[in-house]
Amino acid sequence: MPPSVNPLSAQGSVARAIPAGAVEAMGPAPDGWPIRRIVWPAPEGTPRGSLLFLPGRGDAYEKYLETLEHWRGQGWQVGAADWRGQAGSGRLGADAVTGHIVDFAQWVGDLAALWADWCATTPGPHVLAAHSMGGQVVLRAAQEQVLQPEPAALILSAPMLGTHPPWLPDPVQELVARAMCRLGDPRRPAWKWSEKPGELPRGRQDLLTHDDTRYADEVWWRAERPQLAMGPGSWGWVAAAARSMRLAAQARRLRAVRVPVFVIATNADELVSVRAVRHAVRHLPQATYVELGAQARHEIWREVDAVRGPALAASDAFLDALCPSRDAG
Repeated sequence: MPPSVNPLSAQGSVARAIPAGAVEAMGPAPDGWPIRRIVWPAPEGTPRGSLLFLPGRGDAYEKYLETLEHWRGQGWQVGAADWRGQAGSGRLGADAVTGHIVDFAQWVGDLAALWADWCATTPGPHVLAAHSMGGQVVLRAAQEQVLQPEPAALILSAPMLGTHPPWLPDPVQELVARAMCRLGDPRRPAWKWSEKPGELPRGRQDLLTHDDTRYADEVWWRAERPQLAMGPGSWGWVAAAARSMRLAAQARRLRAVRVPVFVIATNADELVSVRAVRHAVRHLPQATYVELGAQARHEIWREVDAVRGPALAASDAFLDALCPSRDAG
């Protein structure tokens, strides 16, 4: 897969270019399913460790090129991967744009294998970072202690531990989704995408970020790499997500997470429930929590600089305390 040309590169932007030296490849999951991965160029000097990033539902790692470059600038060897069934890792549904999964346990298993390979091929200590749905899968994997070797830390942005609308409790959402799966093909879309197939719906940016340019970067990548485009989740995905969130929210499972966890969320989020995030943080044995307000929408690491910068600085401070740079002191 050749690197894309970034028309903004002369201005120093990294948001629309795969950096020279990065390696994009397909690697098999345990059952042979192809998972798309990227490994960033090594940082200058001796790496302080390695950080693997997993995106959210319908996401692709291209959306987080700036953030990956930030972590590399902090001295980390960085990499990322797409979840099975979305972006460059194929599809599980009946069409090219509907996101489908039967059970989130499939993703937990994929992550366990990906993590073991990442740790075997990169320098430690090893950190696992994720956004939204990715954060929930990462947290479940930590609860089930399938991440071997154990991560030095987890970094979670707006983890999907409960969803909107707040007036419809998650158990009711699960019952509705299960009923819809019985009434028709579980792979059919659970909500409408837009009036024109393939066109992003109006108002979508209002859920994600205040930053027009960063939102446009995602649109640019979808045009540059059409395989990245994904629309609604399936009814099967909704049912599986509800089951998985119910498991992840159990206090005894949260208390089983043995590693330090940094969590950042916003109480203005209209996609995931900040109340569910607060519940999780109360039960995690080693949690550092930052909650933002109206200045941040769901994609905190793709927000305007005035929000994104301090958010990244907070996670950097957390990592500095746990895994200081080898050049420090």
